Amino acid sequence: MFYWIEAIGALAALITTLGWVPQVVKLARERKADNISLIATGSIAAGVALWAVYGVLIGSWPVIVANVLTLMFVGAIVVMKLRFG
Repeated sequence: MFYWIEAIGALAALITTLGWVPQVVKLARERKADNISLIATGSIAAGVALWAVYGVLIGSWPVIVANVLTLMFVGAIVVMKLRFG
């Protein structure tokens, strides 16, 4: 039964992580980030980083992988906001 629970976590992690891809692609293509809030995006990045640490502490690979990847996507958004916004 434990594997079934991990599978749900992995699916949730995949969906929420990949949800950032369209935003990253849009910002990279348009090179315009005026409508992106740096404070909100920075807050999300901080929260995601803490979730990754939490995942390490509890030893949950879906939490670790999803949040490290999400942090990369959100970090890219922050960089593009600073560069294009």
